[in-house]
Amino acid sequence: MFKNWTFKKILKEIVITLLIFFVASLIINYLRQPDTFNVLPKETMRTIEKKDISFEKYKTKPLIVYFWGSWCPACRQQSPNIDVLSKEYQVLTIAVKSGTDDEIKAYMSEKKLSFDTINDENGELAKKFGVSIYPTMLIYDSTGTHAFSETGYTTVVGAKARLNMIK
Repeated sequence: MFKNWTFKKILKEIVITLLIFFVASLIINYLRQPDTFNVLPKETMRTIEKKDISFEKYKTKPLIVYFWGSWCPACRQQSPNIDVLSKEYQVLTIAVKSGTDDEIKAYMSEKKLSFDTINDENGELAKKFGVSIYPTMLIYDSTGTHAFSETGYTTVVGAKARLNMIK
């Protein structure tokens, strides 16, 4: 069955498979994206570190708003990627139904995560943003206008590509 397979044929099959996977993931992501704010809301919220954060302050560079939960298996894989991005880009995360501020701090300390986090203890903020799938990453441009939504796992490279498209 595989006697006539050459390196070129194998490479072609791999490329086709990857393209199909990429297109399918784009379609799935498009269908699952939240119906969210077109422009960042004008609200001030408090992080788990008791720091007041206003979405208005982020209207200078692109911003990632990342919704996650300590209970979410995919978020456990995604959050380290978001932490890497937070060293280079503006990132604000929202921990949904993940316990008290102290419980979230303990979780983040254990996982060595250092991004700014707002506690959405009852899921009200997620509901307000139209988020129901976790993790969800919303990317806003430097004017505060919604540019991209990603649901599920996203690589650092994929997120950086989107951020560089809107700079």
